[in-house]
Amino acid sequence: MKKFAIQFVAMMLFIAISLGAYAADFPGSADHPLITRYPGSVIKWYDVQAYTEFKIPLGPVTGYRHIDEWLELQGKVTRIYYVLEGEKTVSEVYANYLKAVEKADFQILANKLHPESNNSKEVGGSSWMITGYSDRLPSGAGIQLLAGSATRGGSCYIAAKLARPQGEVYLTLAGSQYSQNTVLFMLDVLESQAVEDDLVTVDAEAMSKDIDLYGKVALYGIYFDFDKATLKAESKPALDEIAALLKNRPNLELYVVGHTDIKGTLDYNITLSEQRAAAVVETLVKQYGVKSSRLTPKGVGPLVPVMTNQNDKGRAKNRRVELVEK
Repeated sequence: MKKFAIQFVAMMLFIAISLGAYAADFPGSADHPLITRYPGSVIKWYDVQAYTEFKIPLGPVTGYRHIDEWLELQGKVTRIYYVLEGEKTVSEVYANYLKAVEKADFQILANKLHPESNNSKEVGGSSWMITGYSDRLPSGAGIQLLAGSATRGGSCYIAAKLARPQGEVYLTLAGSQYSQNTVLFMLDVLESQAVEDDLVTVDAEAMSKDIDLYGKVALYGIYFDFDKATLKAESKPALDEIAALLKNRPNLELYVVGHTDIKGTLDYNITLSEQRAAAVVETLVKQYGVKSSRLTPKGVGPLVPVMTNQNDKGRAKNRRVELVEK
């Protein structure tokens, strides 16, 4: 009886400690069902977006605050910021998560452990972390992943992909040894899904009406490779309709104007928007037989936003191509 009582007290003490730890979690937060937390860690920030754009860095830093290799995705995103206090190291956290994702049949896309304090520009290094995460962490949330104390240690990164019948899942883990007794790590899980973009149809007739009413029409069906002026195959329906518009109105001449969001420098975005506008014109001329004299490419970068650039929804609206009547 005495032995049972001791076991019962021990069990209740364990439950109380566990509940106390979870009670300290960010309000409304929870571990993602696909992957649990490292034992002892606490959720200090949490966010779920039902549908948003999300970028995953995969390659090393190749220039000033620049990484060439990214995955640009869309879907449900769960972001969890964990803090682990105690005599644990970033190496232990990294090893456990890597083993867990491999055991769950994730495909490793990129990973690297830097066990000691570093300024490496390789994947997972502290300089790499600044480039890959500085514009992807919410301000005012108290996330110190990119900071560190005098006893700051190593850092790590894992990017992985899981193929499922209901859609692919992408996972990233970025971790750092904030101090001798504190490990911080950001877990991001993206459940890929296609946006219902057929709810609004833009055809040649609708474009023509907008041009007559407003002198311009904004297009969101033209897609480019990330950070490039290369048109994606998904742009064909929109390009078909632009060509139809120009065929139906043989005297119509247009400025093709590229717009970006505010991320990056002004000069860079203006150049990129000009290159993208030029790519649209070149495709219409070469593939659809439109006279080049009817189309003039221009780029204004982020200078003419239609929504705020402070959230994903607004930035997505600001990234567009407009046809403006000459």
